[in-house]
Amino acid sequence: MKRPFLYIVLSFCLLLLPFGQTTANCNDSIRLSLLTCAPGEEIYSLFGHTAIRYENPSQGIDIVFNYGLFSFNTPNFILRFSLGETDYQLGATDYSYFAGEYAFFGRSVWQQTLNLTNKEKVELIRLLQENYHPKNRVYRYNFFYDNCATRPRDKIEESITEKVIYPAEPQDGSHSFRDIIHQYCKGHPWARFGIDLCIGSEADQPITQRQMMFAPFYLMDAFAGAQIKNDSIQRPLAEAAELVVDATPEPDESTWILTPLQCALLLFILTAGATIYGIRRRTGLWGIDLFLFGAAGIVGCVLAFLALFSEHPAVSSNFLLLVFHPGQLLLLPYIIYCDRKKKKCWYLTLNLVVLTLFIALFSLIPQRFDFAVVPLALCLLIRSASNLIVTSKKI
Repeated sequence: MKRPFLYIVLSFCLLLLPFGQTTANCNDSIRLSLLTCAPGEEIYSLFGHTAIRYENPSQGIDIVFNYGLFSFNTPNFILRFSLGETDYQLGATDYSYFAGEYAFFGRSVWQQTLNLTNKEKVELIRLLQENYHPKNRVYRYNFFYDNCATRPRDKIEESITEKVIYPAEPQDGSHSFRDIIHQYCKGHPWARFGIDLCIGSEADQPITQRQMMFAPFYLMDAFAGAQIKNDSIQRPLAEAAELVVDATPEPDESTWILTPLQCALLLFILTAGATIYGIRRRTGLWGIDLFLFGAAGIVGCVLAFLALFSEHPAVSSNFLLLVFHPGQLLLLPYIIYCDRKKKKCWYLTLNLVVLTLFIALFSLIPQRFDFAVVPLALCLLIRSASNLIVTSKKI
């Protein structure tokens, strides 16, 4: 967790802040705003960020409530993250520090002042203060349904007694969780490839406008057109977005790297060339199978683990388990044995059938895949076919 001393000081000040005094002095000078932050370069910041800013000039308060704090130093962090058991927490920091940090990393910040009554402002402040109490601030993070964007939205809605109406969106099923992920992973092909491997067919189902708000900029757009309705009277939920941190991202100086598709195509070319050589020499080339099926099996173990044990949404029904599954690893000794003894391998025969169907029905499977999967599946397919060809010839 960053800046622990600063958080301790702010925690002490917030908990000592007299709520009655806040209520008594509540007036138009108090401002509560939704902050939307531009994406960063780290994978956990690719989707941007959302926070709530609380300004009370009469008491010298200008702080940001941030539901996106976590620590890589948490015991068993990687395992807990894989299982979907990552705990995030609400933090508070001085706005000047918050804005300075985002400016330093070249990430702009937009502010939408909330059009709340004095009563609603007091209630939202109370909810945030209550949520900031040590026993309440930690929550179980869920990437799609309970994250740093949905939590501020829910608290703001909870503070308003009237109904919040968001602008209507066409219900044409044109958006899915995967669509939004692809939007934010543009320019990061390996992040997109890794996420596409892990999430299954549930991520391709049409989602509602409210579900789209898991992404900070979709939430900002929804707030821009939202209305608070009280009988026949309506008022806008938020004012127009104002750029409060105008930062220019640093130019990307990273060296050029191969994309997943380029790597997959290169691997396919090398595998095809080696397989043709092996068929002509009537040899199994078991070292290639050791690498390919071993790697596919390891990936399959990860996907199976996520599908069976993880609480992450949209990872349970993953059709990529037809290509990458633990059986590739468990039966690897048998595959190598058949290769070396030039015996027909029943598993590779079955694998050939499954992979052929997967590639033939690729466009009909109710899950979108990164196209780099096709050359990878073809590598496994031609190695499976090689066993049948080599063992069917008389030496």
